[in-house]
Amino acid sequence: MAGGFYKVECPDCENEQTVFGKASTEVACAVCGTTLARPTGGEADLLGEVVETVEAR
Repeated sequence: MAGGFYKVECPDCENEQTVFGKASTEVACAVCGTTLARPTGGEADLLGEVVETVEAR
């Protein structure tokens, strides 16, 4: 699969959420609703801090 998954920390509530690196829709935090990723046509613009790259299984 092209693209990877990242664990991103929300800048507002510090919730950690897994986000696809090539997200095609805006991704919001499940806790507070802050935008964590915006689509750009390729790699998504991740707005929170990337805590970890999730390995493929």
